[in-house]
Amino acid sequence: MRYTALAAGGSLLLLTTLALAQGAKSVHVELKDPKGQQVGTATLTQGSKGVVIMLEISKLPPGTHAFHIHEHGHCDGPDFKSCGGHFNPFGKQHGTKNPKGPHAGDLPNIVVGSDGTLKQKIVASLVTLESGKNALLREGGTALVIHAAADDYKTDPAGNAGARIACGLITKGE
Repeated sequence: MRYTALAAGGSLLLLTTLALAQGAKSVHVELKDPKGQQVGTATLTQGSKGVVIMLEISKLPPGTHAFHIHEHGHCDGPDFKSCGGHFNPFGKQHGTKNPKGPHAGDLPNIVVGSDGTLKQKIVASLVTLESGKNALLREGGTALVIHAAADDYKTDPAGNAGARIACGLITKGE
C-alpha cells in the first residue's frame, strides 16, 4: 500500500485552500460543499514520508466516501468536473489494488460518522508540497475531492466512486 490512513472517523469534504506563500511546508484548507457552504477544514503539511492531511469535517452525509487529489486547481460547482481527473504525474492506472496503479492522487476512503463529522489523519506518500513532478503546489494548483460513494481501489479511472460532492483548491499564494 502506498499511503497510510491513521485515526478513525467519518466525513465527506469539499476543500478550498487558502493562499500561502511559495515554498511553505503547510497549507490550510477550507472544506466546502457544492453550494459553497463550509463543511470543515484540512491542513496539509509536508512530512518525511509525504503530505500529511489532517481532516476535520462536519455537516456531510454519513457513510464511506472516496477521497482523491485531482489534477486541476478548479472547483466549479455544482459537479466539480473542472478539477479534471485524479492527480497522476507518473501515468499509472487507478487504485492500490490495481497492478498498474496507483495514481499519486489516490487516497484511502473516509468514513463520515452518523453525526456528519470526521477527524482523520491521512499520509499521501506519493505527493509533495515541495518541488517535483508530484508537487501539489504547482502552476494552476490541484484539488481535493470527496465522492458520493466508496472507492473500490481498482477500477480505472476513478474507482467507481460516483459523483463529486465536495472539492477544494490546493494552490500556492500569489
